[in-house]
Amino acid sequence: EWHITLEVFRDLGLAFCVVMVLIYMLMVGWFKDYVTPLVVMAAIPFSLIGILPAHWALGAFFTATSMIGFMAGAGIVVRNSIILVDFIELRISHGLPLAEAVVEAGAIRFRPMLLTALAVVIGASVILADPIFQGLAISLMCGEIASLLISRMAVPVLYYLVKKRRQPQPVRP
Repeated sequence: EWHITLEVFRDLGLAFCVVMVLIYMLMVGWFKDYVTPLVVMAAIPFSLIGILPAHWALGAFFTATSMIGFMAGAGIVVRNSIILVDFIELRISHGLPLAEAVVEAGAIRFRPMLLTALAVVIGASVILADPIFQGLAISLMCGEIASLLISRMAVPVLYYLVKKRRQPQPVRP
């Protein structure tokens, strides 16, 4: 049984790595930048901050369905980060300074991110009591909540730090 479990986790982990590379490549094409997709994808580990303690608190094992929930949640987390970064870049293109665009993105785009998180929580709650899919529900629900709360601030701040460092500094006489 442990041998099968290890094989499943190995295979899911490899599939997850392949998917992350593909998502990265898509975003490189979209943003025309190699660093911005890394900022967007930095939000993925934030979901683990919700997933692992939630499994422990609910007395549930981290199973293959939990891993599938983490992987599915990663797509939602990336979408939320794209919403933030795309909004920042839109505001900058309209002439807003970087710092103001970052603050505005965190404030204005929070509602769509919250609605997405609530939809995931409500949708996954119907399978929370199922013994097979409980891990998937816990991963989706708690991972999405944790990522929402953390990435709302962390992604804009990371974007700010990366872009501020890459901006040409004025020459002082």
